[in-house]
Amino acid sequence: MSIVFVPKKLRGKAKINQETIQRLLDENDQLIRCITEYMQKGRAVECVQYQQILHRNIVYLATIADASPDTAAPASNPTSNEAAASSVNGET
Repeated sequence: MSIVFVPKKLRGKAKINQETIQRLLDENDQLIRCITEYMQKGRAVECVQYQQILHRNIVYLATIADASPDTAAPASNPTSNEAAASSVNGET
């Protein structure tokens, strides 16, 4: 069962730390691999439960990201921004 399923009495009290986030990301990686494997075998029906858990995990992570203060560094170095944009666009 996903670590996102926290008992109601503990909801809102659990501390979100890097370890928890990493465990969710690892779980999502495993879910995607499982979904892909089932799809390749033509077993789409079995994928639904894993897709629901994956969706729940992603929404949970997005909620954490939206609620946390912005920890990104200010865009004071245009060279690094240009490098990041070129890597996104596939340029080197």
